[in-house]
Amino acid sequence: MSGLRGPRPDNQAPGKRRPRDPLFAAVAGAFPFVPPLLDFFLQYLAAERRLAVNTLAAYQADLFSFFSFLARHSGGPITQLDDIGPDHLRAYLAACHRDGISARSNARRISALRAFFRFLLGEQLLKRDPSALLDLPKPGRALPKVLSMAEVDLLLAPPAQPTPLALRNHAMLHLLYATGMRVSELVKLPVAAVNRAGHLRVLGKGTKERLVPFGEAARQTMAVYITQGRPRLLKRRRSDFLFVTSRGTAMTRLRFWQILRDRALFCGIKRAISPHVLRHSFATHLLEHGADLRAVQVMLGHADIATTQIYTHVDTARLKAVHRKFHPRG
Repeated sequence: MSGLRGPRPDNQAPGKRRPRDPLFAAVAGAFPFVPPLLDFFLQYLAAERRLAVNTLAAYQADLFSFFSFLARHSGGPITQLDDIGPDHLRAYLAACHRDGISARSNARRISALRAFFRFLLGEQLLKRDPSALLDLPKPGRALPKVLSMAEVDLLLAPPAQPTPLALRNHAMLHLLYATGMRVSELVKLPVAAVNRAGHLRVLGKGTKERLVPFGEAARQTMAVYITQGRPRLLKRRRSDFLFVTSRGTAMTRLRFWQILRDRALFCGIKRAISPHVLRHSFATHLLEHGADLRAVQVMLGHADIATTQIYTHVDTARLKAVHRKFHPRG
């Protein structure tokens, strides 16, 4: 196989695993040619396709999962990438299935492998694409989980004690439901992104900016937090981030997840809840009340309207449930 045609990735390449990572060490030990090619691919995804850091990490995890399997179950010597064939991919998929990995996750892993092989083929670093003839059934799309309006009301009820942390949490929950933002967008939101007229400038996937409106209820909770809660959290410190911790640092996705989980338990919401459930609820409730699908797509930041159309299926499922419950011959 010829050498790399692009610049060799440095130690700060997107998604690059540290040499002390056991999985990295296992793959690098079995296939020393893989890590440089993988770093080259991740740099391409970051620079040319402008994929988000979380997406790059997912690509890396899926690819290392495959090569880790191959290191243990290759069934023969693999000294270069061209030694990998469709049978290796089928064996990997079968092992994933035996391990209880869902069809959707398997499809995602193969999508990562296909993108990797096609990239190397285009760079003339691969003679043939082992995934080209692989026939994968398309997994059905699971309907997103959605909160009822009663559950939303419980979740967004004013805090009993208006402490700075309670005001912050209340504002974050209100804003997430009011805008349908991703949690990664919420925790990185700068103060300057908030427009007092009721709009947010959100930096989404691929660093694409979009303008998202929010209503009066969210505006009021934000105003209370900004004037009363945030200054007391920051004290005399400065931060560009809208939502900060008690130490004045930016919020994290994990911390917000914990806040949401604790709030749901406190409100008596028994089922599992995540930040994305609020995003799903935002879209579904808008469509249920007559919003235009294209407008919801823009607010969610979906590049393809087909991604947004799943929420129309949720509404259809709800209508069917109502029909079965109330129609005399349902």
